[in-house]
Amino acid sequence: MKIVQETIDLLHKFEALRLNAYLCPAGVPTIGWGNTFYENGRKVMLGESITKARADELFSNILNEFQKSVRKKVSVKLNDNQFSALVSFAYNVGMGNFRNSTLLRKVNANPNDTSIANEFKRWNKSNGRVLNGLKRRRKAESELYFKK
Repeated sequence: MKIVQETIDLLHKFEALRLNAYLCPAGVPTIGWGNTFYENGRKVMLGESITKARADELFSNILNEFQKSVRKKVSVKLNDNQFSALVSFAYNVGMGNFRNSTLLRKVNANPNDTSIANEFKRWNKSNGRVLNGLKRRRKAESELYFKK
């Protein structure tokens, strides 16, 4: 299972590059391509800034860690699109949320279960508010997951 370029494009589209730390809709300090922490686990703090080159490096390193973590949690064979959609999802919601999600349970029970599409859609809120950006992102992730 490997990540497809479409996922990197999807992540870049929905995360957008920000070189100065900001608060995401969930109120978490974020920098670069949607990163809330650095490779060493230290959390991003407001007031920090990075270069585009560092943002790209951070994105690549963190994305690799998410790929490894998703591989460990998925117990069935997936195609590259399915795997990539799950990595994008986990990158956004975090591994703890992914690990405990009904989405992951359904994938591990039957990766071709069409109700998985509804599980993506459920993750459209931040602090209890439905966000249009998350609705669009979950739709894109679900479409990638079921793409042949």
